[in-house]
This record gives sequence, structure tokens and C-alpha cells, in this order.
Amino acid sequence: MNAAIIFGLLLALMLTGMPISISLGLTVLSFLFFMTDVPIDAVALKLFTGIEKFEIMAIPFFILAGNFLTHGGVARRMINFATSMVGHWHGGLGLAGVMACALFAAVSGSSPATVVAIGSIILPAMVAQGFPKNFGAGIVTTSGALGILIPPSIVMVMYCVATTGHPQAASIGQMFIAGVVPGIMLACFLGFTTWYRARKFGYPRLPKASLKQRMHALRESFWGLLLIIVVMGGIYSGIFTPTEAAAMAAVYAFVVAVFVYKDMPLRRVPKVLLDSASMSAMLLYIITNAVLFSFLMTSEQIPQNMAAWILDQNMGVWVFLLVVNIILLAAGNFMEPSSIVLIMAPILFPVAMKLGIDPVHFGILIIVNMEVGMCHPPVGLNLYVASGITKMGITELTVAVWPWLLTMLIFLGLITYVPAITLWFPRLLGFM
Repeated sequence: MNAAIIFGLLLALMLTGMPISISLGLTVLSFLFFMTDVPIDAVALKLFTGIEKFEIMAIPFFILAGNFLTHGGVARRMINFATSMVGHWHGGLGLAGVMACALFAAVSGSSPATVVAIGSIILPAMVAQGFPKNFGAGIVTTSGALGILIPPSIVMVMYCVATTGHPQAASIGQMFIAGVVPGIMLACFLGFTTWYRARKFGYPRLPKASLKQRMHALRESFWGLLLIIVVMGGIYSGIFTPTEAAAMAAVYAFVVAVFVYKDMPLRRVPKVLLDSASMSAMLLYIITNAVLFSFLMTSEQIPQNMAAWILDQNMGVWVFLLVVNIILLAAGNFMEPSSIVLIMAPILFPVAMKLGIDPVHFGILIIVNMEVGMCHPPVGLNLYVASGITKMGITELTVAVWPWLLTMLIFLGLITYVPAITLWFPRLLGFM
């Protein structure tokens, strides 16, 4: 009964158009004030201790690094490198867009940043070369979602924060290394869809780049690509923690954008810092309220009761994972990824652990669901970002993305029911 009241109140507040973070906070406070005897000082204490986690500091640093890279010419050089490598294949510029999104995702950790950085450069070039606008828009909107699957990923950090405290919770390092193979695999899937449609409809190809041109493009993009090695190599060699790696990435991105490539004048740095602080504050506010919501769930024993109910139904792992996918895809219709992870992970995670599902596999499954949610209406974040770049309506964009969205759903099925895709690489490197 209490669960129905809590979720009913949350849904009612969200339907009024109220931001999710405020809806979460009001739901918690209303329920605690009127329906429980929990002392209010315990709520205040939880409010501060909930975000007093070292891991959360990684979020603002990755946001700052992504903003420096977005404005600092790194994306343009990555596109030139990708074009030199795959531009001569069918739909060359489209394939270069997928590859550039994958590379930029590996340094930014954010899907919207990837869509903006790559889309704003490659889309005009594709239209100028004779590609239909909706073809390019479909590629960039869906490939930009790689930003939350290919490490480092802000949403992966959110998942680890949301499940902290459970004895089987995955570490950020484990999640990052587990995202490598699925991320590359999804990029290949999206690339194949791009190639097939370009070949089918006879879209343009570029002349094959010479070895000299490729080496020049590699040298130009070297400092941006090196960030992948700095972050991932630093984490897995034990030189720094994921949070320290995020801080290192922010400093490195600043140096590359301002002093190496010199695409960003020093006078623009304060604006980048301010934009990053604004975005970080928004995410931290959501996290704070989600921590309160999780505290309410736990105090009312809702995750434990749900786990007991599911186990009583003798629901197998296959059926449970199908139900999880349906719930997360449905949530993606009206919530953005950070909110979904912070609300749903504390509820679904204990059930998954009781059923013997690996916490890292479960985390990647949630991330892939978030990717799909970012690319379909009505609240798909990437759709709105792409709409701003392409000047296309949401309905038109929804039609444009469907071949790649269908590819992502097939990939989601594989990730859900073939755990080895996610787990073999971390096991190979001894992280599990």
C-alpha cells in the first residue's frame, strides 16, 4: 500500500510538469511528514551524507573535461581521422560519424556532448556532399548515445553511486572496463546499419585516403586520442582512482584545448567553467533528491518486499530481465537517464542479486536501456539535442532514427541474455 502511495504521488507530481528532482524531494517530504514517524533531523542528515561520496566528485570533473573538448577543436580532428580511415566505404562520411562518436565518447563521458560536438561538424558536411539530412541525423542521434556506454561514462558513475552500500555493488573501475566491449560492439552494429543503408540507396563515398593523409590525420588528433590512454590506463594501472582520473581528464582537456590546439582563447574559459558548474549542480541536485527517495524506499522495506514477492512468483532470470527491460524502456518515455538510474537501480538491484544476476552485467543492461531511451520520444534527450543542431522536428527525427533504433533494440536483447559479452573482458584482465 505504501509503495502505491509513494509512486502514485511521484507520478502525479511529474505529470504536472514539475522537474523530476523537485518531484522526488516533495514526494519524500510529504510521505515522511504525514505518514511516518521518521524524525526530520534524520532526513536532513541523510540529505548531506547521501552525497558525501568520493565517487560523486568524478561527475563534475568529467562534465568539465567534456565541455573543454566540445569547444576545443578535438571533435573536428577526430572526425578528420575517422574520415581518413573509413571515408572510402559506402556512406563514408556517415561511417566516419559513427567512428568519431565512439572516439569522442571515450573522452567525454556524455551523450549530449557527443551529439553536439560531432553532429554540429559532420551533419553540414554530409548534407553538402549529397546525403539526405535525415540519414545524417539518424546516425548522429543514435551514435551519440555511445557516450554513456563507452567509458568513462557519467551514467555508470550514477549506477555505482545508486547501488553503493549493497555488499555486491560493482565498482566504477569494473563498470568502466565492462563497457569497453559492448561499446565497441554497438558502434560496429550502428556502423553496419549505416553501411547497409548507404549501399542500398547509393549514397556518396569519398576517395580513399593515402597512408600519408591517414598519418597526418592521426598526428592531428593524437592529443585528443591520448586522453583515452591517460584516463583508462591511469585507472587500470592503479596510478589513480576513477575520481582522480576525472580530475586529471579535466586538467588535460583544458591544456589541450587552450595551449596545444589553441582553439579556445583564455577569455572563453570562464564561460566553460560556468556552464560545467551549472550542469553539475543540476545533476547533484537530482542525486541528492534521489538519495532521499532511496532512503524512503529502504525505510519502508519496498525493495526487500518486492524481491520477496518476485521470488515467491518463481519468476526465472529470463522473465525478470525481460520485465526489467520493459520497465526501463517505459521509464525512458518520460524521464532522462540519470533520474531513471537513481530511482530504479536501488529498487531492482537487490532483486537481481537475489536471483544471482551479476551486478556488472546488470549495470551494463541498465546503461544500454538508457541509450535506447535517449533516442526515442517523447523525452529522448539526444532527439532534442539533435533537433537543435539539424533544425528538424521531433516527429521527423523519430522517423529518421528508426533503423538505428531497431539495431539498438537487437543489441539490447543480446546484452540481456548473453552475459559473456559484458563479463569476459573484465574477467580476462582480472577485475572480477
